[in-house]
Amino acid sequence: MRSITPFLWFDDNAEEAANFYVEVFASRSGSADRGPSKVLDIARYGEAGPGAAGSVMTVSFMLDGQEFMALNGGPRFSFTEAISFMVDCESQNEVDELWGRLLDGGEPLACGWLKDRYGLSWQIVPTMLMTLINSPDAVKSQRAMRAMMDMVKLDIAEIQRAYDGD
Repeated sequence: MRSITPFLWFDDNAEEAANFYVEVFASRSGSADRGPSKVLDIARYGEAGPGAAGSVMTVSFMLDGQEFMALNGGPRFSFTEAISFMVDCESQNEVDELWGRLLDGGEPLACGWLKDRYGLSWQIVPTMLMTLINSPDAVKSQRAMRAMMDMVKLDIAEIQRAYDGD
């Protein structure tokens, strides 16, 4: 049973974006706790439009087992940082790989955030970050938070050093 499916509005490159995201996340799918990353279905506009007959209307795809829908809806709307997708990463290698791949053609922001080539915002976050910044030790927690706030791409070792007071 479906629960909630993020629905992403693109001008005219929904299929290209879906294929890009699937390629980026496919390497993560090998983990036992993650689902597949793949394109599920492509629907095309008919004669009634509003897109050109035969052109891609929607693409349903899956990233790490989460279903998404992408629409070629035209230039009326674009993404803002008000919506982003947070990706938990178990290691620095995973942070580095996802950051680099999603950033290709995009723009780094701050605190683990980036905007990809399609304008969609992502947060590439080490899993351990939430544990450290939610620590009951307020002094350590604040040191980790300050370290994170000074970073663009997050560095697990640096955040841990700050938390430990080194």
